[in-house]
Amino acid sequence: MSGTTDNSLPTGVRTIAVLFALCAMYLGAVGVVLLLRPGSISMTVGAPLLFGLELAGPYMFLLVALVAGAIAWGLVRKVNVARHAAVLAAVAGIVMLVPPVSTAVVMVQPTSLVKDGLGIILRVAAAWYLSQGHIADEFKAGKRSL
Repeated sequence: MSGTTDNSLPTGVRTIAVLFALCAMYLGAVGVVLLLRPGSISMTVGAPLLFGLELAGPYMFLLVALVAGAIAWGLVRKVNVARHAAVLAAVAGIVMLVPPVSTAVVMVQPTSLVKDGLGIILRVAAAWYLSQGHIADEFKAGKRSL
């Protein structure tokens, strides 16, 4: 048994959607705090998710939160474009984590290597899962209008 019924969302898709939603909520909350009370928290709190874009300010936090929230919503609604966007976001995250992992290897920083390596592993797993044929079929079978 695959763990799904005709109208239910596969567990893996639900998990990935929750991760995107959590990222959206975190970045949105930080973005709002940065807008309302500038300087109260460091913009570097967004570095693990924004990969340098945090330097653009609180509006970038809110923009990325909006995109992540849209992807989460689309995954829950089985919108195929959201599946593609989630794969693209995961691949972009993998690419952005390669330099920190390489640096951690060269500088012998096991903590950074484990943290960033785990980030790559999770993103590869999400991209691989969403790219599988039976998951793509779920999104094609579950076509819904926006």
